[in-house]
Amino acid sequence: MPTLLLTGFEPFHTHPDNPSANAASELDGANLGHVQVVSALLPVEPRTAAQKLLGLLDRLSPDAVLLTGLAAGRPHVSLERVAVNVMDFNIPDNAGNTYRDAPAHEHEAAPAAYLSTLPLRNILQVWREAEIPGQISNTAGLYLCNFVMYQALHYLNETNAAHVPCGFLHVPANPAVALAVPEDRPALPYLPQSEITRAVKIAAETTVKGMRATDQ
Repeated sequence: MPTLLLTGFEPFHTHPDNPSANAASELDGANLGHVQVVSALLPVEPRTAAQKLLGLLDRLSPDAVLLTGLAAGRPHVSLERVAVNVMDFNIPDNAGNTYRDAPAHEHEAAPAAYLSTLPLRNILQVWREAEIPGQISNTAGLYLCNFVMYQALHYLNETNAAHVPCGFLHVPANPAVALAVPEDRPALPYLPQSEITRAVKIAAETTVKGMRATDQ
């Protein structure tokens, strides 16, 4: 059965929860027409995240890849347009490491950037029809979200699988993340976890429908 690989991240920094992980877990095993969702949780550390992600891509040979992560502070869901070959962390990863001006992929021939191959405009339109505000973002940051998007797109391009839809979706805080902010700090915008999961599911469904249209 064709598969869509859906990933989320474990909690990191001061956040006690990660809504991307919750959405991925809730959607694991879901059938989207003729495509089954296979979910995985990625660690917030480059070496182990790449090892797990590339292992999944190699083992599953998925027909689509939807990577997700938390962007605390953004008010709604956003689709990333581009991943760049740079790591420059403002906060340490979960191993306590901070990278500055480091490549996301060390091979000298690795390109400076990759564009998402998800049907970005179609997803935005279906979100709007479902009354879910969203946007296309032109920066995935320079932390782990950008890193795994770059790693996945590079792998697919290097293994003659550039036709596989692949990209990154950032989700806002959920109540657990928002409530963990100290009272003396600005409050975070948030969405209920159920709405975050619904947005991720719609993005996955729209990607799958785009695959069908391409196959016809």
